[in-house]
Amino acid sequence: MNALRKIARRLAVWYGLATIAVSWPAPAAEEPPKPPVPQPNAAVEFIYTGMENGSPLQWETTPDGTIRVRVLYDYERNSPNRAAGHWHFQIQGKPGADLTLVLEGFDNVYNGKLGSPVSQKSICYVSPDGARWSVVPAEYLEGNRLCVRVRLEGGSLYLARLEPYRLSDLKRLLDELRGNRLTEITEIGQTVEGRPLEIVRVGDPAAPHRVLLRARAHAWEPGGNWVVEGLLRALVAGDPVSQRCLARYCVYVMPMANKDGVARGMTRFNLLGKDLNRDWDRPADPKFAPENHALETWLHRMRAAGKAPELAIDLHNDESGRLHVSRPAVEHLPRYLERMKRLEALLRKHTWFTEGSTGGTYRNPGTLGEGLVERFGIDACILELNCNWVAGLRQPPSAEAWQTFGRQLREVFFEYFAP
Repeated sequence: MNALRKIARRLAVWYGLATIAVSWPAPAAEEPPKPPVPQPNAAVEFIYTGMENGSPLQWETTPDGTIRVRVLYDYERNSPNRAAGHWHFQIQGKPGADLTLVLEGFDNVYNGKLGSPVSQKSICYVSPDGARWSVVPAEYLEGNRLCVRVRLEGGSLYLARLEPYRLSDLKRLLDELRGNRLTEITEIGQTVEGRPLEIVRVGDPAAPHRVLLRARAHAWEPGGNWVVEGLLRALVAGDPVSQRCLARYCVYVMPMANKDGVARGMTRFNLLGKDLNRDWDRPADPKFAPENHALETWLHRMRAAGKAPELAIDLHNDESGRLHVSRPAVEHLPRYLERMKRLEALLRKHTWFTEGSTGGTYRNPGTLGEGLVERFGIDACILELNCNWVAGLRQPPSAEAWQTFGRQLREVFFEYFAP
């Protein structure tokens, strides 16, 4: 009996060990490596974007101390198009610190195709106070990124794609113009968020000729604002040149079409995803593009009164700086092209413009330039202002350079409307 008990105990021990061996868990699968946790940078306390026109972004510090800044897209309605080309923010941190920033998020989509708003030509603007701006280099990196190196001289520094023009800058200008006998400011509608949309008239509405300028259809493009400010200030100055010009023509300006986008630091579209430089080949949608509807309604009213503009220029920024002249299928196309050729020659004669114009069979359907030619019979075009380089001045663009261009436009229009 004792022998049997010993055998039973041995079998139980063996069985228990076997059970343990069989039920032992298999080795766990190797986990994928986790991304490194962003590290604090003792030199950087915060990146602030809450100021006027501040751009939405994400940021972090990499283990080597580089500040990664990812700008955020805005999107076009019912379209794959997306845009992120605006940056405007303030770094706050340790005075005297040298910083390296890498800007990314520029894989835009234009008309369904991948594109980029930055290149090896790109530059960056910096300011200690948001008012005095200077240029620093921007190194183009693989992966469609920009590297910018800066020093925090006073503990904070603003960085921007271009010298900003904000709603407060426009308000200051309009407040000054309201007191001038040569001007009239008319509210023609409101933006998606209810901001007023103005038309500024300078000169006698009974003058023999009329010209219209629109600025800031795309929120990231402040060049047009500086241009129209330079023009308007020059025209109301009362000097002999302006007096002579205003005897021949009257100027109408829509100074900031995409006010909501400018206020929110966006890149291209309005708040409901509409590109305000598209769909001008059809009536504007008052719900989704109230900014375009307001201008179109004003144009119909002016035409009905026999006072439609004879020339219209839509001001933009890009990396080429050319005059975009579309060629829609209209009966008066030869005469229109001849007048655009004349306009280009006068821009070369009286301003620092040198970049030339689009040729061949170029078309850009739906733009304000082509739409006004097709639907209203107005000589219209798109003038792109180079955001990286003013070839005629051999210098980067600046508010001063663009305002000079605006002042020079007085003589362009004077000669354009010559008998």
